[in-house]
Amino acid sequence: MDKLYIIIPAYNEEANIRQVIHDWYPIVEKHSCGNESRLVIIDDGSRDATYEIIKECAKDRPLLTPLTKKNGGHGPAVLTGYRYALSMGADYIFQTDSDGQTLPEEFAPFWKQRALYDMVIGHRKARQDGLSRIFVTKILKLVIRLCFGVSVQDANTPYRLMKGQTLEKYIGLIPEDFNLPNVMIPVIYAKKNCTVKYLPITFRPRQGGVNSIDLKRISKIGLQAWKDFRKLDKTL
Repeated sequence: MDKLYIIIPAYNEEANIRQVIHDWYPIVEKHSCGNESRLVIIDDGSRDATYEIIKECAKDRPLLTPLTKKNGGHGPAVLTGYRYALSMGADYIFQTDSDGQTLPEEFAPFWKQRALYDMVIGHRKARQDGLSRIFVTKILKLVIRLCFGVSVQDANTPYRLMKGQTLEKYIGLIPEDFNLPNVMIPVIYAKKNCTVKYLPITFRPRQGGVNSIDLKRISKIGLQAWKDFRKLDKTL
């Protein structure tokens, strides 16, 4: 049996987090591996009731693990979750986000192909999250090509299933406070000739609350990413 850790970062998601737990907890129950699998939600220093709701939900959900940390952004929260899962001996690590844009019912094909690839990652088809986000993804794809000389179909998709063994081998290449670890992972895997499979997924609009990243912040992150990418390319 394979131990599955589902990793979900959350920041100011009190409007969504209860439903997200309701949606994803049955997946970790179904693949419980003798009650060793976990749904891990990392509260990234939320200023609302997100962490309190997670803790409340965990009272009658033994496979739900609430974690909290000082606010540092989506990337460091994701890395915290990955490192925690690896420290607990996860065989497979799945990551999605806490805004309700992804569907748990699309998880089964990913799990079915888990042994065949180092990572099975979603390709967002018919995206419903706005033209600006789609534009940013296209620019990111171009930047990756220019910086690293590799092509990725959809680098930053928050719907990915990874072999723990492979992730543990390469996660050390990513700085702890890196803003875009989910972008770097497909790049690293491409550079290291790992096996990656893209599967189409549905990507809905945010289901509640307010997006914490606007175009101004995206531009700032993008500029920093360009500088970081150039440095990281030398280590790969």
